[in-house]
Amino acid sequence: MNRSFSESTARARVTHLLDAHSFLEILGPAERVVSPHLALLGVPSSFDDGVVIGSGTLVGQPVLIASQEGEFMGGGVGEVHGAKLVGLFKRALRLKPAAVIVLAESGGVRLHEANAGLIAVSEVMRALLDARAQSIPVIMLIGGGNGCFGGMGLIARCADHVVMSDIGRLAMSGPEVIESSNGVEEYDSRDRALVWRTTGGKHRYLIGDCDVLVEDDIAAFRNATIPLLGQSVPLSLEAMEAEHALLTDRLIRYGNCRDALDIWQRAGVPDPARVADMEASEMQALKAIQHKEPA
Repeated sequence: MNRSFSESTARARVTHLLDAHSFLEILGPAERVVSPHLALLGVPSSFDDGVVIGSGTLVGQPVLIASQEGEFMGGGVGEVHGAKLVGLFKRALRLKPAAVIVLAESGGVRLHEANAGLIAVSEVMRALLDARAQSIPVIMLIGGGNGCFGGMGLIARCADHVVMSDIGRLAMSGPEVIESSNGVEEYDSRDRALVWRTTGGKHRYLIGDCDVLVEDDIAAFRNATIPLLGQSVPLSLEAMEAEHALLTDRLIRYGNCRDALDIWQRAGVPDPARVADMEASEMQALKAIQHKEPA
């Protein structure tokens, strides 16, 4: 039976992604490690500060895992939340797992802890890259209703691999932030079709920001993650220059496009209007055709 990734809690996602009974939580709710800032502002705290971390196995291989709870402050990163993620990546340097898996669902940094949250994001990025430098793969899974925005969007793009569902969204700035900064004429955050066209999993998959596109099903995320275990992407100056070249080419090819539909058409999608209704398997076949590979 399918189990929706987007409708599950952070703990349920971890439980059903990993091998049965293998998850061992670190700093769980019973430890009462909470934000030191929220109570001072009269804001309710969560005993895990909105992120579940721990260890387990996936098809018998040891992994470290983190899962953000979108129902608590939109998965926002604060001081303790970020420190738990940093600690997980530092633990990876010692244990050398087959991967560090992050189930990301976050609107970015908490405004209640803005400075502490921003510092935490930079520390997470540094710790993530330290893990990658030791050939420990970092895999981001994005499929929650709150998307992956702000600082977590930056962290996601530092990973080796990104797996998304159509429900997932990935970007630096969220729709409401863009609208408040540039006006509704530039970006209407209430236009759900527009938001998903420009930040959703299908768009990210078609333009190469997402490696694997799956259905909204925890088992599908699990099956997509298994082949990525142990598959690190080398960090090097040459790799960074190649990434910059791809971004430069993207600006040249799509810089004057006003909508994702225009981008898809220019990228060779035969019928851009059909993309919204396509299943993940159809999208994979489309991507293969787009790159002139056998579907």
